[in-house]
Amino acid sequence: MDKIKLVENMFSKKEGLPDFSVGDTVKVLVKIPEGDKFRIHPFEGTVIERRGQGLTSSFTVRKMSYGEGVERTFPLYAQTIEGIELTRKGKVKRARLYYLRNRTGKAAKIEEKKPAA
Repeated sequence: MDKIKLVENMFSKKEGLPDFSVGDTVKVLVKIPEGDKFRIHPFEGTVIERRGQGLTSSFTVRKMSYGEGVERTFPLYAQTIEGIELTRKGKVKRARLYYLRNRTGKAAKIEEKKPAA
């Protein structure tokens, strides 16, 4: 095993990460520093993109806030992420959901994936 993969294996073991993909609605719990303490701020939205693999992987979450679209890209193994909660699974056929940027309201909804029987 080469040295890069060895270092990645040491740092990539983060517990509590659900198996989520593009189209899922997730709640990302982000640590925000305030003085000498940290508070947890949830950022809930739809995953529109997953990028990379290993330690350099990241994902982009989009939410609507007061009628304005807000996107935020998170490195998957960042120290600022306290946890990720999977709210619902989405049924999509694409790897990138950039078309949601042009849609609002019901047009921006993603159908929920039915659980396997």
